[in-house]
Amino acid sequence: MKTIVPAALLAGLLFGCASPVPFRAAAPVAVDDADPVAVAERFGRAVPDDFHLLSSIVFEYNWFSVSGIGYLDVDTTAGRYKVVCMNYLGVKILEFEGDRNGLTHKYMIEPLARQGDIASVVAEDIKRIYLDLVPSLDARVVKRRQAILFRQRSGDGALEYEFSGEGLPLTSKTYREDHRAVWRVSYYEHRSRNGRLYPMGIVLSNYRNGYRLIVRQKEIRE
Repeated sequence: MKTIVPAALLAGLLFGCASPVPFRAAAPVAVDDADPVAVAERFGRAVPDDFHLLSSIVFEYNWFSVSGIGYLDVDTTAGRYKVVCMNYLGVKILEFEGDRNGLTHKYMIEPLARQGDIASVVAEDIKRIYLDLVPSLDARVVKRRQAILFRQRSGDGALEYEFSGEGLPLTSKTYREDHRAVWRVSYYEHRSRNGRLYPMGIVLSNYRNGYRLIVRQKEIRE
C-alpha cells in the first residue's frame, strides 16, 4: 500500500504534512490476573480467517503524505492476499496477489513500474499487518503492569507482540534487530463482528526506511 506514494505523486494526489495518529489508543487495564496463554488463544480464535476490506490509506514520508483507496482480500489460514489500490480519481495504481512465499501476479501503472519492484515492498507490509497475528507457543512471555508481551525469534531479529487494553487484543507487533525497532504495526479501535475482531485503525511505521502507513477500515465483508 505504501507504494501508493510514487503513484500518487504521479497521479496528483493529496500532499500535506505528517499528522498525529488519528485513532484512539486502548484505555489501559491491569493484567495482574490475566493468563498469557489464555489471552493469546482467545485472540487467536477471534482473528478473522477470510475477509475483504475497503480502506482509506495515507502514506507519509518525510514532509509529505499521499492518500488513496485500497481493496484487500485476505485468507489468513492459507496466507494468501490480493490487493488493488487506486487514487481518488478511480485510476488503478497497482494490483497484485500473493502468499507467504511471494507474488503470483502483479500490475503497476507504468510510471510506478519504473520505480522498481514496489509490489514486493507493499506485499511485505501486507503480511506484517494482516498475517501471523498470534505469537508462537514457544514465545517468551513478559508480563507488565498493563500489557502482556510475547517475544520470539524471527529472521535476523526478534518479533514482539503486545496485548493490552480492554479485552487484551493485539495492540502492536514490533520487529527489532540488534535491539533497534525496524518496523512496528499498531492496531486501534478493535470492533467485534460475528465473533471476529477487526482493528478499525492501523498504523505501520517503518523506521528503517522512514515512512508511515495509516489505514482506516471503511467496509468489512466476510
